[in-house]
Amino acid sequence: MKARFLLPLLLGTSLSLSAQGAAGFPPPLYLWQHGVPGALGHGVADQPQMYAFLPKTRSTSTAVLVIPGGGYQIVAMGHEGVQIAGWLNTQGIPAFVLDYRVAPYHYPAEIEDGERAMRLIRAHASEYGIDPNRLGVWGFSAGGHLASTIGTHCDADTVPLTNKDSVDKESCKPDFMILSYPVISMELPETHAGSRMNLLGPDPDPTLAHNLSNQFAVTAETPGTFLFATSNDPAVPVENSLDFYRALIQHHVPAELHLYDYSNHGCGLCGSIVPLSTWPTLLRNWLVQRGWIPPNAPAPPPPMPNLPAWIPGLKGPGEPPNNP
Repeated sequence: MKARFLLPLLLGTSLSLSAQGAAGFPPPLYLWQHGVPGALGHGVADQPQMYAFLPKTRSTSTAVLVIPGGGYQIVAMGHEGVQIAGWLNTQGIPAFVLDYRVAPYHYPAEIEDGERAMRLIRAHASEYGIDPNRLGVWGFSAGGHLASTIGTHCDADTVPLTNKDSVDKESCKPDFMILSYPVISMELPETHAGSRMNLLGPDPDPTLAHNLSNQFAVTAETPGTFLFATSNDPAVPVENSLDFYRALIQHHVPAELHLYDYSNHGCGLCGSIVPLSTWPTLLRNWLVQRGWIPPNAPAPPPPMPNLPAWIPGLKGPGEPPNNP
């Protein structure tokens, strides 16, 4: 069964995901139409793409690029992608979910994909009915590393491209960031070893690893940021969030950090974990406080069980190996 028919069943009838509503999954938007930089082949795994989830009723001209995690090995398109788009759409916020290249791809492919997605959204902002100056990024785990890399490195030291087009004239820098249990550092022992291995390889250049440890790249121009993590995260040390938050405060960047005294990694909106299920409400409050959505925006959906990490029937570069 194709994903477009499975999606309403997975989400439940109360949650409208996109402008297509019951029709299901929107069509993929390929990031490059005339050759993917550094492509290793011409298959599905070599074609980074994103999906535009546009709510039937808008509450704001703000939009969010959603970057699921997966250790730079897979892309958790379900509970850290499609489900996040549903949470945003319910409140009238357009969302774009990125399915980016992962291992065996290494740096800079993943960063190129994230930067290109931001530029592509801005290049077509008028078509989507969004404000190109109100574009945020929301990353989970390794997707949080990709999101924070975009937020701290664009456009100062963006990855140079050889096949530039008109889209690349746009800025790739987000206007705000949401980082959920993020990987921030690429240096041991603080980093997540799997993410570091998959992004940089088994013996990374120490200078590159330090440059991509994004707590060191924060400046006064870094976008305002909301962070959520658990203090006993068993996979990504909480120091990633703590160090990034401290760097933001030191540079007088608006920042809010919420740590839960809990041990979990990768729960998305955490709807099935009662002690953690309140964190999206805190995010909603922050979005209102910072002016990204109006106070009278529709209420977010109630806590729900997670979708699977990968949507059945979906094909893309982040698909888990040997996925049926």
